[in-house]
Amino acid sequence: MLTSLLIPFRVIAHLLWGVITTAIIGVLIIGVGVFKILLPFPATQRLCSAAANGLFRVWAYCMSMMFQLTQRMEWHIKGDLDLHENGWYMVMANHRSWVDVLVLMHLTRRHMPTPRFFLKSQLMWIPVIGWGCWVLDMPFMKRYSKDLIQKKPHLKGKDIATTTRSCAKFRHIPTTVVNFCEGTRFTPEKHKKKNSPFKNLLPPKAGGTAFSMQIMGEQFEAILDVTIVYPGNDSRPVVWHLLSGRLKNVYVDIKTLPVTADLIGDYANDPKFKEHFQNWLNQRWHEKDQTIDDIRKTITETR
Repeated sequence: MLTSLLIPFRVIAHLLWGVITTAIIGVLIIGVGVFKILLPFPATQRLCSAAANGLFRVWAYCMSMMFQLTQRMEWHIKGDLDLHENGWYMVMANHRSWVDVLVLMHLTRRHMPTPRFFLKSQLMWIPVIGWGCWVLDMPFMKRYSKDLIQKKPHLKGKDIATTTRSCAKFRHIPTTVVNFCEGTRFTPEKHKKKNSPFKNLLPPKAGGTAFSMQIMGEQFEAILDVTIVYPGNDSRPVVWHLLSGRLKNVYVDIKTLPVTADLIGDYANDPKFKEHFQNWLNQRWHEKDQTIDDIRKTITETR
C-alpha cells in the first residue's frame, strides 16, 4: 500500500530530474553549437566538439542517476567492458524501449567514447533535445517506404548519404557508433506485422551497420553486440516502470566481436558482400534471440 502511494512522488521526482538536467545541459550544448557555427575554423571546431562531448558525458551521468534516484536498482551485466575513451567502437543493440538509450548512456559514461545514435529525422524538431543532438553530429535518418521510392526514385540512397556524411565526421574524434538494427522499438504488433522469424526481436536492417563498417571499419577496435532485457515489464511500458520506481533490475549481455575483413565491403554495389553481411547479421540476431531466452530463463529460476 505504501509503495503504491509513493508512485506519484517517484514519477514527479524522475520527470523533474530528467527535464531540468536535460534542459540545462541541452542549452549549454546548443550554446557551444552557436560558437561552432560562428567560428568555422578547424581548431575551433575541434575545441567546440570536445566541449559538447564533455557536456554530453555529464548528461550521461545525470541520466544514470535516474536509475537510483528513488530506490535501489540492480544491474546484471555479463561481458567485458574493459574499453577506453580514446578508441572507436560499433554497438549493435536490440531496441525494446526509450530506456535503452539511458541504459547505453549508463554503460558508456566511464569507459567508452561519446556515443552517437542514429535518430529518426522527426526528433530534429524537438526543442533543446533535437538541436543538441544536431550540435553533437548525431545522424538523423529519414526512412522512405518502397512505394514512395518507386514514385520518387531520387529519394533512393538518401539514408546512405546521411550515414556516409555522419560517419565521415566521426573519423576524426573517438566515437561509439550505436545502431539499433531493428530500426524501431519492439512491440508485439510490429513483431506480428513484420512476420519476424525471431521470437523476441524484429528483423534487423543491415544497411546502416554495413555502411558504418564500410566507412569506419578499419578504425573500429571492436563490435559490441549488446542485448538488453527488462524482466517482468511486458505488460506496461518500460519507461513507466522507470519513472514509477519499479524498474528494479536491468539485464545486459555484452559480446565483444572482432572487426574482420569480411565485414567491410561495398554494401550498395556488391551483391555477394550484401548477402554475406545480411547473413552474418541475421546469425547474430538468432544468437541474440537465444540470449534473451537464456536471460529470461535465469530470471525465472532465481525467483
